[in-house]
Amino acid sequence: MRRICLSLPEASERLSHGEPTFFVWNKAFVMFADNHHGNGHVAVWLPVPHGLQDQLIQAAPETFFKPPYVGGRGWLGIEIHNLHAYMIEMRRLEAAPDFRRQPLIQSERLGARG
Repeated sequence: MRRICLSLPEASERLSHGEPTFFVWNKAFVMFADNHHGNGHVAVWLPVPHGLQDQLIQAAPETFFKPPYVGGRGWLGIEIHNLHAYMIEMRRLEAAPDFRRQPLIQSERLGARG
């Protein structure tokens, strides 16, 4: 995660709330959370397009969750052990003209949805 985040132009890393957090122009775009306040999640938190947060959480609650503090502003929590499935889904959605019309998460690991 660090390598990917820091490869972006003008990206930087610093601790925020005791966790590694990545910024561009002093604005956070990814946060790592290691069992934040004992919630049991080892995850990354990041903002997602409007409407996607609820869709992903409903499709795969074992992978996606609404993180504390920033979840109400559209951020998504993604369990680290399932991060690869999220990256595949984002690539697919980028190619879709309207992600709301597309089936979510076609993966044996997450369960097929359609």
